[in-house]
Amino acid sequence: MFQGTIDTGSAMPIEATANGDVLFDLGMIYSTGRGGLIDLVAAHKWFNLAALKGRGDAIPLRREIAGLMSDVEIATAQREARAWMATH
Repeated sequence: MFQGTIDTGSAMPIEATANGDVLFDLGMIYSTGRGGLIDLVAAHKWFNLAALKGRGDAIPLRREIAGLMSDVEIATAQREARAWMATH
């Protein structure tokens, strides 16, 4: 059991330190439902961002996820990815 304390004052949000590997991991979490429900829109968004940050292996996964989504869901994921890029 953890007995220490966590210094949240110096913690940085994931977005501030995000690289392709972190973004890819988020895509995996949302595409598999690890720790919650499967969210294809979020998975597509994170795989898209991971690909933009150099994770080429995110491209086929994003494509696979897109095959399970409606056009509206894909458009939503792309819009969310653009919004994330504009703010980070």
